[in-house]
Amino acid sequence: MADSLGQAEIRGLDIDKLAKGFADEANILMQFVTKSTTSARSIRWYQKTAGYLDSSDSTNSTKSLIRNVAPGALPVAVEQNWTRNTSNVRKFFATSPMITIEDIKDSDPDVLATMIRDVVHAVDRKRDERIYSVLIEAAEATPTTPNPTNVNTAAAVGAGGWNSAVTGDPIQDIMAGLEAIRSYSYDTKGCVLALNQAEHKWLMQNLISVKGSSIPQFSSEAVKKQVVMEILGCSVVVSTHFTTDSALMFIPNKACTYKEFMPMTSSVIDEPGIGKTIRCWAEGEALLTDPRAVHIITNTIV
Repeated sequence: MADSLGQAEIRGLDIDKLAKGFADEANILMQFVTKSTTSARSIRWYQKTAGYLDSSDSTNSTKSLIRNVAPGALPVAVEQNWTRNTSNVRKFFATSPMITIEDIKDSDPDVLATMIRDVVHAVDRKRDERIYSVLIEAAEATPTTPNPTNVNTAAAVGAGGWNSAVTGDPIQDIMAGLEAIRSYSYDTKGCVLALNQAEHKWLMQNLISVKGSSIPQFSSEAVKKQVVMEILGCSVVVSTHFTTDSALMFIPNKACTYKEFMPMTSSVIDEPGIGKTIRCWAEGEALLTDPRAVHIITNTIV
């Protein structure tokens, strides 16, 4: 029996609510970036030069002219530098094949709910992947390959990478990353350490087998935020779409801003007597506003 108009609307609302729930469950990086809306598809934004203001070197002096100023002297002028950028929003869009009314009615698995979940996960994963691509400055053709240009970066100190029990030293690499970010005056408290499952495995092995540390304990708050553990003040998150042979560190709600043009939305396209199609979309763009609040450790696995 075909849905009446009222029933179709109710089911659409239920499915949209279900889809949003799946999206909240799936995202990793979205919760660590600043979120704001944009009313236009073309976004003009400004990137501030990192660090504290000081007197310019053009004064022919290598010393700061802010300190030790003579009585009655004029103050030195200091100014901030900004880089103007323009970005365009991206559409993340997917649809399911037609799900027949027969499959919806008598299939053992819940075909409709499963299809909603998988379509939403597909869209949300690509949106989250875009945030990752921006943080690692990846090229368009290789969206998960780090291409550090403006962000801080350093190779792992051990010649054998983190997977070497002899030369690998992930703790030193993480500390070097914190030092690099802090050198640009950013507070590194709560820094996010994003790892592929391979890097996470070798980090854990180094902590427990090599350094003899106890296994880090989970907290209920950490589990809610998909943080698997805390180390050196960093919140560790693990995902398959983080590239192996590298580790990403960044200051949450500082390094990157996600400009949302259209929120995650889903729709059920009903063909009476035939079946239903699930469609899901979102539009927005990630902006690397503070590249020096990011550090990439390369050559982590050899």
